[in-house]
Amino acid sequence: MAERENFKSRLGFILIAAGCAIGLGNVWRFPFITGQYGGAAFVLIYLFFLLIFGFPILVMEFAVGRASRRGVGCSFKVLEKPGHKWHNAGIPMIAGNYLLMMFYTTVTGWMLFYFYRMVTMGDLMDMTPAEVGAEFTNMLGNGPLLTFWMVVATFAGLAIVALGLQRGVERITKTMMSALLVIMFILAVRVLTLPGAGEGLKFYLLPDFARLKEAGLGEVIFAALGQSFFTLSLGIGSMSIFGSYINKKHSLLTEAANICILDTGVALIAGLIIIPSCFAFGLKPDAGPGLIFATLPNVFAQMPAGRICGSAFFLFMAFAALSTLVAVFENIIAYWMDAHNVERKKAVRWNFGAIVLLSLPCALGFNVLSGFEPFGPGSCVLDLEDFLVSNTLLPLGSLVFVLFCNSRYGWGQENFFAEADTGKGMKFPKLAVLRFYFKWILPIIISVIFVLGYLQKFAPSVYNKIFG
Repeated sequence: MAERENFKSRLGFILIAAGCAIGLGNVWRFPFITGQYGGAAFVLIYLFFLLIFGFPILVMEFAVGRASRRGVGCSFKVLEKPGHKWHNAGIPMIAGNYLLMMFYTTVTGWMLFYFYRMVTMGDLMDMTPAEVGAEFTNMLGNGPLLTFWMVVATFAGLAIVALGLQRGVERITKTMMSALLVIMFILAVRVLTLPGAGEGLKFYLLPDFARLKEAGLGEVIFAALGQSFFTLSLGIGSMSIFGSYINKKHSLLTEAANICILDTGVALIAGLIIIPSCFAFGLKPDAGPGLIFATLPNVFAQMPAGRICGSAFFLFMAFAALSTLVAVFENIIAYWMDAHNVERKKAVRWNFGAIVLLSLPCALGFNVLSGFEPFGPGSCVLDLEDFLVSNTLLPLGSLVFVLFCNSRYGWGQENFFAEADTGKGMKFPKLAVLRFYFKWILPIIISVIFVLGYLQKFAPSVYNKIFG
């Protein structure tokens, strides 16, 4: 068996694992749901759920990866007891990685196109708000354009993975993540100097619990719980693969804490850029996903040096998306290397063609396939694929990790705690209540998220009664 690859540095592991978590959910979704659900009060609830929910599941994924020294396609088989069937969960999890890439490549292409357009044309800066919104709609209607940028995104991500773990994934992702953090800091400083940004800052940082009541406390709690779960990309093994590449010098609680802090910091700074910008120019911070493409270009158009700021913003968005692409592609390629003994570059070549073909329905779903509306008028292929990943595979996969690590029929709590606590740094407190929480309460919370996600989509009247 070939020797397992390892990261060259601990910083590389932290930045790459954080890069997987730091995706469009942080810099796109987090600011607009924060605006939608009342600002700072929502952020506090989100941070609480991240600590008690997202963090322990992240540790479990890392533990399974580090103990097995394999990606999710093989890790359960290495750790399970003889005769057990936990390894059957590996294939749906790998399928979840492919399904995620079927729409994430297209959305990454949007970011690359908008960065290219800002740098080379800057025409968005001269348009009215209505015209900017129309341009986003025109882009979605252009199938060849979306397909081209989807292919560019797929090629860029897999080209990095083809170079290897240290020379490609680690070295280039470290550079992208470092640049992302620098760009975000510069943009945040620039935005906070805008006249009127102070009101947005107050909305974002000063809790006003009356806003929670206006938005509906139950709805806000579910949104915060969901965000704390989805932000870390838990449940399809895209984190456990990086656990398989690290040594045992530091405890997994310490490593997971570093990644949660970095992931949350980026989300908070993204809000610090977007929400005060909206307040400074009289725009609503709860404009939904269109905030990025239809609203923010108008903000940059009104700023001094707006084209430069706009280009920097879409560059950091592109880096955030590409870092996730690279991380998930590495998980996919590692599966073929671990489970089928395929050489890395050959696995990359095969998967380039496969992922491009699998991504075509999403790229064409806004134009050629626009008649396919899986959830009724206004829905599209992307909505279906996103729902299957976010509301089905992520919660069910996370449930598998939690049960495997805490059930005596799986790997078991003793093995999990021993692996998580190995190395310097933070350890789990030896409390019976913590073990009870991991074994019984966490599975119930995940099951509730799964059920509520389906009710919200298919039985909204029931969902509204629950949170009414």
